[in-house]
Amino acid sequence: MSIGFRVLQRVRKVSAEWVERYREVPVANVSDSMNRMTAGGARLRPMHAKGVLSGPAVTVKARPGDNLMLHYALDIAEPGDVIVVDAGGDLSNALIGEMMVAYAVKRGVAGIVINGAIRDAGAIGAGDFPMFAAGISHRGPYKDGPGEINVPIAIDGMVIEAGDLVIGDEDGLLCVPYDQVAEVYDRAAAKHGAEQKQMEQIALGTNDRSWVIDSLKKKGCQLPEGH
Repeated sequence: MSIGFRVLQRVRKVSAEWVERYREVPVANVSDSMNRMTAGGARLRPMHAKGVLSGPAVTVKARPGDNLMLHYALDIAEPGDVIVVDAGGDLSNALIGEMMVAYAVKRGVAGIVINGAIRDAGAIGAGDFPMFAAGISHRGPYKDGPGEINVPIAIDGMVIEAGDLVIGDEDGLLCVPYDQVAEVYDRAAAKHGAEQKQMEQIALGTNDRSWVIDSLKKKGCQLPEGH
């Protein structure tokens, strides 16, 4: 075993059915359904113009500033996969640019997450290929390694294992563990449905706001007389 410089076989991944179902649920609803305890950090933000991210993870642990293992991940990724790269959040060197994105699209990759920097931001930002990253740098990468593929990684405390579901939209990025996709989806779909009903009530002016004053009173807040 060569810890730090190895490629492992992915042994399981979420099904295409779950990938498609999660495309219809906002990431914020999924996050709420996971008790708001999981997040990849506010620095990971969408770099593309539009497009929802959803797919099973191919994980990459890269040396900051080096994209050798990312290149190999692109070569072995299956159509629909999301490549998630933990490069330590370093922004000194970009790990990916327009040409690599074009290759990813050709390979059928569903999206890429870089805990690090990208470049060719104009071209990437004008497209709809889902790309999440922590920043931008014009300085290119090195290609020396080491690194690891399909090992557990962690981004700002969010653990991602190969085959887990990775989702992202305008609000950010989230990982749903492989064994919990069904349970989390049921909760998130129910919450999404409830919020849609609330939006209808707001439009009609029938939404119930009594919970606000009830909560203030319960917590002992001093209120004006008559409230």
